[in-house]
Amino acid sequence: MPVLGFGVYQNYDARTSCLEAFKAGYRHVDSAQMYRNEAAVGQAVRESGINRSDLFITTKCASRSHGYESTLSGVDESLSKLQFDYVDLFLIHDPLSGSEKRLATYKALQECKTAGKIRTVGVSNYNVKHLEEIRNAGYDLPAVNQIELHPFCQQKPIVEYCLKNSIVVQAYCPIIRGKTDHEVFNSIAVKHNHDPAQVLIRWSLQKGFVPLPKSATPSRIHSNAQVFDFELDADDMARIDALDQGKQGAISWNPVDAD
Repeated sequence: MPVLGFGVYQNYDARTSCLEAFKAGYRHVDSAQMYRNEAAVGQAVRESGINRSDLFITTKCASRSHGYESTLSGVDESLSKLQFDYVDLFLIHDPLSGSEKRLATYKALQECKTAGKIRTVGVSNYNVKHLEEIRNAGYDLPAVNQIELHPFCQQKPIVEYCLKNSIVVQAYCPIIRGKTDHEVFNSIAVKHNHDPAQVLIRWSLQKGFVPLPKSATPSRIHSNAQVFDFELDADDMARIDALDQGKQGAISWNPVDAD
């Protein structure tokens, strides 16, 4: 899995944006059934000329389509829209459907993996209790947990559990939806001659996360990928770490406390 992904949430011209992202060097795209742009992502992949095997494409099923049979058919529907033989990572988008449906959905995804339709099974917005639910049901833990993750909302108990159990942590909203005008970000950006968004993405990478910045602006798509030519020092990291506001710092739905 490439350590930097390109998010396409609320992107209604995902074909154009993905093609620009591929030009900028991204090889990892994060889509979802709920985003209604799987077909556009698939089209961009075909038009890019890049080998399918060199790309890592994610999609997700949201709670309204959870359940065993609906997940099996939903995977086929996603593959049809993408026009792929397989998807690299398929996530349960959220835990809002309740324990029984969550586990039925997970079972279906595991079977799709065995059938070769999915390479990797993961979850999104799962708290520790949801991950333990999977373990207690006798299933292997997911390979990935994608959560809202940025300096103001660091989700430390979830991150600690995931790292301890070798679950890759993907970070959505890593640049806080562009709300980067903070003295700490600005001063560190000046120090390293980069912009605040690049500092935030770099922080995420150095924490061991897989950040998924999203943008439809070509210049931003490129600049957000230019994060491998500098490194934050221990003082920079400590200053950013100190900004955590816990759940109060969330800027998205962040449904990790679902029953």
